[in-house]
This record gives sequence, C-alpha cells and structure tokens, in this order.
Amino acid sequence: MRVSELSRSSGVPVATIKYYLREGLLPRGETTSPNQARYDDAHLRRLRLIRALVEVGGLPIATVREVLSAVDDPDVGLHAMLGRTVYAITGDVGASGSLDEAQADLERAVSHVGWEVTPDAPALAGARSVLARMHELGHGPGEGTLHAWAEAADRAAEGDLAAIGRTDDREDAAETALVGTVLGDALLAALRRIAQESRSAQLYRTDS
Repeated sequence: MRVSELSRSSGVPVATIKYYLREGLLPRGETTSPNQARYDDAHLRRLRLIRALVEVGGLPIATVREVLSAVDDPDVGLHAMLGRTVYAITGDVGASGSLDEAQADLERAVSHVGWEVTPDAPALAGARSVLARMHELGHGPGEGTLHAWAEAADRAAEGDLAAIGRTDDREDAAETALVGTVLGDALLAALRRIAQESRSAQLYRTDS
C-alpha cells in the first residue's frame, strides 16, 4: 500500500507518518520509484504500537524509541521487553510524609503475595509514595486491607499476563501490556467503584 493508504488504514495522518519515518520509529517502506514506497501489514502493526505508546501511554518520542528498540531486539527477552514497556509509563506520584511506615507496608504486601520484583522497579517507588501520603493523611491501610489489595493486584496481573500470552508477536505483546496497563488501571478503578456501591448497599442500606 502507498503512504496515503497506510494513513487511511491506520488513522494516522500522512504528515505524522512521515515524521515517524524521519525519527526512525517506523521502518522505511519498499522503494518503488524515486518518490514512492510500498508499505505492508508490518507497518500497520508498528503504527498501532506507536499510537498506543504516544496516545495511550503519553510517552515522549525519545522514550518511544527506547521501547521500540527493545521490541526489535531479539536478544532482549520477553520479560525484559515487557519491563521496558511498563516501566516507561510508571512514575512516582510524590509524597511529603515519612516513607518509613510506607516502606514497612510495602514490604508486608510484597511478602504476603510472594512477589519477585527488582529493587529499582518504578512501581515500588510509586507504591511507597501513595502509602506515605495515606499515612500522612491518617488513613494508612490496616494489614487486612493491605493484603486484600495485594491479592486483588496479583489476580489482575495474572489476567494481564494471560492476555499477553495469547500472542506470539512481540509488538502485539508490547501493545497489549501497554494498553492493558494504562486503560486496565482505569477500568479496574471503575469496577472498584461499582463494587463499593454494591457492598455499601448490602451493608448499610435500610428499608427506610
């Protein structure tokens, strides 16, 4: 297909496609004449991943390039490749309170579910920050609540990895991890609100 057809099929404007080509995010098409090139389904898949990284993940082009380099490098294992994708969209929310109680909470949660995670994982810093803010506000989670949250997160991660495992394509796996993490977080939050309303009605609603 020509670049105009690639644009129609992907929903990405021609000017943006040309920008991605210049930045090396999208591989060049097969040259058919001095001013023409032919593109195929591989370019469509790459454009879909780039859009997910930029539009869903909100990543800058330099970070997108780094993630794509891991996707394209067969020597980077799937675990490491997925790690680069998810680490790129994980930030520290920041907290002004003491991190001591937060660190203790986090260690209990990790131990409770038996997670294996690298010490420099961005999500650890993010979790510490959130827990510190909760303690700062006087609402640190009790052990039962913390365990319940950790177990729910572990079940969610099990579902995430099951979805990723349904594809053999590295780009599809990266896109599934990214979209599943960003939009999955929003969906889990919405489902939690629904569940809270239902549980509240069961516990506190009266006939009056």
